[in-house]
Amino acid sequence: MRNSAFKLFLLFLLLAAATAARSQQTQRLTAGWEFVRQDLGGVWEAVRPVGAGNPESVPLWTPVTLPHCFNARDAVDPDVNYYQGPGWYRTRLRIRNPYPGGRTLLHFEGAGQKTEVYLHTTKVGSHVGGYDEWTVDLTPALADFQRTDAYQQQFQGQVPLSIRCDNSRDLELIPSDLSDFNLYGGLYRYLRLEYLPAVALERVVAKAEVDAAGKTGTLTVRATLYNPAAGGATPVAVRVLDPRGKPVVQFKGSLPLQAGEQAVHQFKLNSPRLWSPETPQLYAVEVTVGTGAQAYRQTERVGFRHIEFVERGPFKLNGQRLLLRGTHRHEDHAGVAAAMTEPLIRQEMLLMKQMGVNFIRLGHYQQSPIVLSLCDSLGILVWEEIPWCRGGLGGPVYQAQARRMLRNMIAQHYNHPAVIIWGLGNENDWPGDFPEFDKQKIRAFMTELNDLAHQLDPARYTAIRRCDFCKDIVDVYSPSIWAGWYRGIYTDYKDASRREFEGVKRFLHVEWGGDSHAGRHSENPDNALAHIGRGQGADERAGDASLVGGAARVSKDGDWSESYLCNLVDWHLKEQETMPWLSGAAYWPFKDFSTPVRPDNPVPYMNQKGVVERDFTPKESYYVFQSYWTTRPMARLYGHSWPVRWGEAGELKMVKVYSNCAEAELFVNGHSYGVKQRNSQDFPAAGLHWQVPFQAGPNELRVVARQGRQTVTDQLSFQYQTQKWGKPARLTLTKVADADGLTTVEVKLHDAQGVLCLDAANWVNFSLAGAGQLLDDLGTSSGSRKVQAYNGRALIRLRAAQPGKTAVAVQSPGLEPVLLTL
Repeated sequence: MRNSAFKLFLLFLLLAAATAARSQQTQRLTAGWEFVRQDLGGVWEAVRPVGAGNPESVPLWTPVTLPHCFNARDAVDPDVNYYQGPGWYRTRLRIRNPYPGGRTLLHFEGAGQKTEVYLHTTKVGSHVGGYDEWTVDLTPALADFQRTDAYQQQFQGQVPLSIRCDNSRDLELIPSDLSDFNLYGGLYRYLRLEYLPAVALERVVAKAEVDAAGKTGTLTVRATLYNPAAGGATPVAVRVLDPRGKPVVQFKGSLPLQAGEQAVHQFKLNSPRLWSPETPQLYAVEVTVGTGAQAYRQTERVGFRHIEFVERGPFKLNGQRLLLRGTHRHEDHAGVAAAMTEPLIRQEMLLMKQMGVNFIRLGHYQQSPIVLSLCDSLGILVWEEIPWCRGGLGGPVYQAQARRMLRNMIAQHYNHPAVIIWGLGNENDWPGDFPEFDKQKIRAFMTELNDLAHQLDPARYTAIRRCDFCKDIVDVYSPSIWAGWYRGIYTDYKDASRREFEGVKRFLHVEWGGDSHAGRHSENPDNALAHIGRGQGADERAGDASLVGGAARVSKDGDWSESYLCNLVDWHLKEQETMPWLSGAAYWPFKDFSTPVRPDNPVPYMNQKGVVERDFTPKESYYVFQSYWTTRPMARLYGHSWPVRWGEAGELKMVKVYSNCAEAELFVNGHSYGVKQRNSQDFPAAGLHWQVPFQAGPNELRVVARQGRQTVTDQLSFQYQTQKWGKPARLTLTKVADADGLTTVEVKLHDAQGVLCLDAANWVNFSLAGAGQLLDDLGTSSGSRKVQAYNGRALIRLRAAQPGKTAVAVQSPGLEPVLLTL
């Protein structure tokens, strides 16, 4: 992307509010919480008087900070099932509502999966569903409690708040526990305390529309008052500011004090600044009710853009074709699971934008409002969906939850210009949760949801992925095409996509890619393809995700190397540039994430298809995307995490450079191997590949890439091993780094002659005795105590090791354990 555009994105990050601005009287409740991961006999156990040392002091509570997830570590613990059950949180609040006759609310941005809220011993609210936002009004219970002796004496003017979250398995809950992701528990999104005046806004709808030519803009503003008293009216004012903060139109009037959504005003804007991924221009819509100290203002940010999925054709934004270059996001991160803070979310979304993403499917549930606002300000188009995922179709309670979550998602994220698709389900052809799997009933319910979505929002499209018997119901359909992973070979991709394209009205391909074990590389990554026939289809079928049985497929028989995944990604991106009928595609997913249904993966309980690891460490494939999708000059030599390559003495070996520059020159050990021109259709690496000899021992690679007058460089070093090796016979364990309070140790697998086994993928298990802490259960290749080796080695880190008082051990089945005293 151009430097000016990149600076604009950073400016939006700094200036754009993470969520729609509401009353100034709001605060995030992050500190002062305690947590217990079990059930209580009742809320009384959370608030009763406790004397030191008395039995009332148990169970023991742990101090925590919100957001917080039950499963921050056990989601990827290789030895246990992740916890699914109740947990309790408690805190004490000082309530100081400045508004006479005002309301005091708790606003939940999401909590998993069923939640009950108590003020002292009074239940004040509950919610089912782990992903939509909801509010609890504390006002009546608060007034009652403040009249009690407990308020003044036991709690000394503070208000005890207790919250029970529960992620227990439940067949009548969406999403299904058959899903390929964890159903997390806890207060894993932000919780806010809000003070409202007597007259306040509950919701503002700001519908920004523009014609395809961008000439005429219409902004329709509607509002819903919060709990209005019957009769009378309130002053209302609307002010619209352009993307530079300059007021452009305004309105003053009144609203009747009545329930329900009401029309406020409609504005006409000539030639509004258009929102797009390149220039995500956002207008601010300020709506104020009341006056003086009782005034309440809410600000929504909107964008004027025109969207069209052409029938049997591409996607158009503002009248021009735009290839959707997408990825996916799960709400999951190393060490915290779903409890990602705003800085972590910002970091993730910026990494996506820097990779060149202009589209994202939020899988498979409504996500944090922070994510949606960042998509607005960064210019990332969105497919957001409800969590009707796998398992079949449940009964009335199940279906009511799906309807409710669809209504809430559309209402809560309606104003976001980034959103172009409301997703109604994922893999709804997957049975298993109920004795009955009736396709006609699933079709009927899908039709109901589709009609409801169009009723609530006629201007956006509906979509589902992978349910062929419902593909005619929704506006946009994505089949399941996994060329070169679950089925077929990656060169089948274009033909497979074309066949599916011709079978639906509007085609969009979401979910493609493959797993890669970070740090694992291969000199012959495509070997597994030799056993798979070309042209046999690339559609995923039941059982394809299994690591055993069934037909030959790369997901089962391949090496899971970063080298193979780079080839697969490279081919897909090359082909997408030659498919003018393609609306777009979204790689699955951006980041590795935890899942309960993959215990045998190289990092247990991790889906490893991400282009970055669970802690944001980029894999090599990240740079393949960047070389196709960005314009800011970049160059990346393949193999930064490949310390030892291998082959015969004098053998020509491939060196690949992923770059978006017009040309690149490669230097090996100081010698130039010539300049090559970039050509996206010259596979691999868009023509920037060389066959060169390495010298035994250390080697240095350097690339100089040029785009006009701009030059970028990259370099790396590695060892070249010509010695052959046998099967692994022994382990070695050494300390390889010690910095910033962290010690890194590395295990290597050698044969009987001491030669490093560079293709060894044995399981290794780390453990620690004495002082310090092993940094495991992170779900990364260097943050798991049980992990498959990558090229005959594996790393792990530990904190607070003490010389002579810390010992690290490693063992592998069939080999002698090794102990290292630090």
